[in-house]
Amino acid sequence: MILSDREIKKLIDDDIIKISPKPDFKKQLGSASLDLRLSGEFMVFNHTKKAYIDTRDPESFKDTTTLVKVSNKEPFVFHPGEFVLGATMEEIFLPDTICARIDGRSSLGRLGIIVHSTAGHIDPGFKGKLVLEMQNIGMIPILLYPETRICQLVFEELSSPTTRPYYKKQGAKYVNVKHPQESKLEKS
Repeated sequence: MILSDREIKKLIDDDIIKISPKPDFKKQLGSASLDLRLSGEFMVFNHTKKAYIDTRDPESFKDTTTLVKVSNKEPFVFHPGEFVLGATMEEIFLPDTICARIDGRSSLGRLGIIVHSTAGHIDPGFKGKLVLEMQNIGMIPILLYPETRICQLVFEELSSPTTRPYYKKQGAKYVNVKHPQESKLEKS
């Protein structure tokens, strides 16, 4: 069952779903979703330094990206065709009874911005910032600023608590994420 605005607000107010910093419900709460904002950190791919990435060779993952930081007043120039890893400003913690799905915002999608390529599901028990797999599929560079509402979360209640929350999974690779991170495929 997808949670409504009323249920989302109550679960956040009751500290069952934890969001830090606490959202401004007037600006961020939708009918059945919660908008999250863009941080000022981006992992930009070093495509001019790497001939390829070999998914069977962990050494080929090294130095694949460079961290770029922008201040709240400074834009990140998102070029056409570019793929970058971004992150949300907010850290979230989902209980063992709730999962979420990350979706793009229509207004940004209409400019050509995709915020997740494949990883749209957020497991119950996830804790940390969400890493965004972003691409500008438009034809014009877009200036993105920190604190822009970049994506929305749709929350779903599980029929019963999971026995394998993300933070307890052996080998969970992205627990307590604080910054955009490269792929940890080699740790699978």
